[in-house]
Amino acid sequence: MTMDPTSFAPEHFGWAFSEGVATVTLNRPERKNPLTFESYAELRDTFRDLVYTPQVKAVVVTGAGGNFSSGGDVHEIIGPLTEMAMPELLAFTRMTGDLVKAMRACPQPIVAAIDGICVGAGAIMAMASDLRLATPAAKTAFLFTRVGLAGCDMGACAILPRIIGQGRASDLLYTGRMMSADEGERWGFHNRLVPAESLLDEALALARSIAAGPTFAHGITKTQLNVEWAVSVETAIEMEAQAQAICMATKDFRRAFEAFADKRTPAFEGD
Repeated sequence: MTMDPTSFAPEHFGWAFSEGVATVTLNRPERKNPLTFESYAELRDTFRDLVYTPQVKAVVVTGAGGNFSSGGDVHEIIGPLTEMAMPELLAFTRMTGDLVKAMRACPQPIVAAIDGICVGAGAIMAMASDLRLATPAAKTAFLFTRVGLAGCDMGACAILPRIIGQGRASDLLYTGRMMSADEGERWGFHNRLVPAESLLDEALALARSIAAGPTFAHGITKTQLNVEWAVSVETAIEMEAQAQAICMATKDFRRAFEAFADKRTPAFEGD
């Protein structure tokens, strides 16, 4: 059964849907929006369902109360993990990785709106998004080494170097230190910084502008950005030739041509 974004009511995070844009809000502000076993699973399932929800054309992910997310809840996740056997631990780490896979696999571009604390699994969710807007108060850290774990969590060693470079990723993943908002923008982690009072408005405006575009083609772009990481340039060019030919067969391509010929703005419909 496909998701109905107009009536969807998740248990473990906030959800809003308007003008083709879904807004996911991590909403435990009293604890800086930590994740639990249940919220990990529900987020994973939601992003998986978005593959089959064409009404949603873009997604905004944000946090309530002036913070993005403090990562895995210390008492509800980290404590129980210390008592688990290896098979249970592997099931958990695979589940958290599946959230990143689901975010990357859904065709909708994801805009992260980041304020305040954005650490651990919260930093990973920001990293897994397609675009990141942040406030000057945003503080991002990949804290895994601080709790005795490796920095290679939920795809960090694969994705983070591709965003900010190998040396900078190594800095953050070995030390677990905070990356300031200015540093994040300078390094390319944040696409831009915006005032806190306009963060959500800016993120929604960006998401709506994407949603107004050729959404089928956007999904192709996201797919190619993912799969071309691990192929040769020659293979990538052939893949893009095939992908673009598919897009040229869409009605949106013809709509754009006809609008250009008529000197008007095209109205894309995603088919």
